[in-house]
Amino acid sequence: MVRHRLWVQFLSLAVFVTLWQIAAIFLESDLLPSPAAVGRLLVELAGEGEIFEHVGATLARVAASFVLAMVVGILIGYVMGRRKRADAIFDSWLILFLNIPALVTIILCYVWFGLTEVAAITAVAINKIPNVAVTMREGARKIDRGLMEMAESFRLPNGRVLHQVVLPQLYPYLAASARSGLALIWKIVLVVELLGRGNGVGFQLGIYFQLFDVTGIIAYALSFIVVIQAIEIGVMQPLERRATAWQH
Repeated sequence: MVRHRLWVQFLSLAVFVTLWQIAAIFLESDLLPSPAAVGRLLVELAGEGEIFEHVGATLARVAASFVLAMVVGILIGYVMGRRKRADAIFDSWLILFLNIPALVTIILCYVWFGLTEVAAITAVAINKIPNVAVTMREGARKIDRGLMEMAESFRLPNGRVLHQVVLPQLYPYLAASARSGLALIWKIVLVVELLGRGNGVGFQLGIYFQLFDVTGIIAYALSFIVVIQAIEIGVMQPLERRATAWQH
């Protein structure tokens, strides 16, 4: 089943690349470079080592922002889901931060903290924390009260209650937060780099935009999409299957 799905995905991608190549040949325009031209530039950038430097810088920012957003968002969401008073007090705050545009947060962080790594990572995390909190709040609300009462009646240690009662019920929400978080964070990181960093994929996209070099823009975009997709397939999906295996 898994092998069949992989073949379908591969064939679908092959069809997309073929259509892209045909469109590039038909248009004969620098605004739509062919897959071959993008591939040649990728090989050239990889040979020089430049692309690895910028992809690595972006990936480091994604990782730092992801960890910070997940930790803070999980704590906020869990407390709001388990404490009605906390939920009543901070629900309006959550709605406010959910509706603040990412661009506004990025600009304000750069103004307040300067064009620094701290400002960049903070801006990205702030944009993701509310989403994580909302998801985890729903998960915390749906924790089986009967199981919690049973754990209390048997006077189980807090660590055991967390590991055997709470976390198994929260795993689907943790997995959903992580996967959606990764998809959102890397896109915001590119904007952060475009506006105020001196390296990274976003920074390079800005340079190629100024040069109207569409080949370079697509090459750098594809390079990071491939990395993120590899993380999704090789890390996030297996972790999600393992975390939710107990439900089947």
